[in-house]
Amino acid sequence: MKLLAIDTVTEACSVALWLEGEIVTQEAVVYQSHTERVLPMVQALLAETDTALSQLDAIVFDRGPGSFTGLRIGAGVTQGLALGLARPVIPVSSLATLAQGAWRQDQQQQVVACIDARQAEVYWAGYRVEDDAMVATTAEQIGPARTIQLPAGQAWFGVGTGFGRYPDELAELAGVSWLGTQSQRYPLAQDMFALAIPAWQRQEWVQPADAIPIYLRDNVATPPAK
Repeated sequence: MKLLAIDTVTEACSVALWLEGEIVTQEAVVYQSHTERVLPMVQALLAETDTALSQLDAIVFDRGPGSFTGLRIGAGVTQGLALGLARPVIPVSSLATLAQGAWRQDQQQQVVACIDARQAEVYWAGYRVEDDAMVATTAEQIGPARTIQLPAGQAWFGVGTGFGRYPDELAELAGVSWLGTQSQRYPLAQDMFALAIPAWQRQEWVQPADAIPIYLRDNVATPPAK
């Protein structure tokens, strides 16, 4: 199996190839340069591995939540490539991907993924690891950091930019014990494969036209009121 994964939903931009179990990746923090960087990164990765686009079985797509602009860029690139190749798309959550990175890098089994959503809010969800893949224990949600509700008496590891933006509010959540936090982490394409491959096996892919971003926030194109 050969898969291409694309992630552009935060300040980071990353792409990765799954080549019969081997992962090759390129990633960089690019802030607002995703449009200029993502396709050259894909091309460089294909050239590095001597892989043709036509050899891909599917494209793995970070469907969000995340930056409105980043989500649109990722969806557009994914749809364009998948349509041209007539390949299916496997949507993966940005929050689950972020949590998966905490398992890969820190071996943390119970994780709160929390991304700064601007407008004094965060995207967040809770996860636990099962068979080396993160499984959601809460719904994906958006709201002020202080309103996050987790089961009392459990210890969690926190990951994502929300912990850098709202450290005090998150540290003071009632009944929550933190094993540690990593605030300078982003969803990365290489962590999408642990989630995408089981989805592929369950035939949970979509057609390119249905590679639709998940925003969570209804007024994504509306500037905040003064």
